[in-house]
Amino acid sequence: MLVKWIRCTVVDRRGFERGQRKWAGLLGEPGFRGQGGGWSRGRPDVAHVFSFWESRAFYDSFMARSHDRLASAQSGTFKDAQVRLFDHRFDVKTGFEPRFTDADLLRAALCRVHEDRAEHFVLMQEKVWNPAMAGSPGMVRGLFGEAPGNEFLVLSMWRSAAEHGKYRTERVERLALRAQTEADVVALTGDVVDMEPAWTV
Repeated sequence: MLVKWIRCTVVDRRGFERGQRKWAGLLGEPGFRGQGGGWSRGRPDVAHVFSFWESRAFYDSFMARSHDRLASAQSGTFKDAQVRLFDHRFDVKTGFEPRFTDADLLRAALCRVHEDRAEHFVLMQEKVWNPAMAGSPGMVRGLFGEAPGNEFLVLSMWRSAAEHGKYRTERVERLALRAQTEADVVALTGDVVDMEPAWTV
């Protein structure tokens, strides 16, 4: 599965939201699996959208045919769009599906990893981080994705901000030490996103 992450700064909120609803047109697209997103908790003018495709071939075909028509509705409503594509490597918890109806909050972490530590980083994700997140009651589902250039995405969906907060304060520092995260990671950026139900396709 291919994961697309779009992050942009919105300059016309109402226009952007109106345009976002037009993406319902994705539903008939071959290989399309789902899309959802919302507003950054830390920066209210930043929007995040995640879309999921069965394969790169389906995605490329969509980009060549229908993308520009659907995107035109949002023209001029945002700036600084950053688009990244990731290949799904494995699920966090089990049976990831691109459904957003049972999650209020989404956490996206982008990790750029030292080349010689990439294998270790992936292993620690499987052996240390995954079980800890899966065991956290408020975590609904998630995935781990990889992009060229030793970039990785950890995407997790949470029932509520309170549940995500509990996991953070109790576990994160201890887990980071165990997984030697500091030695693996060159840069870690991310965001916490309040889901916008009207954006779900």
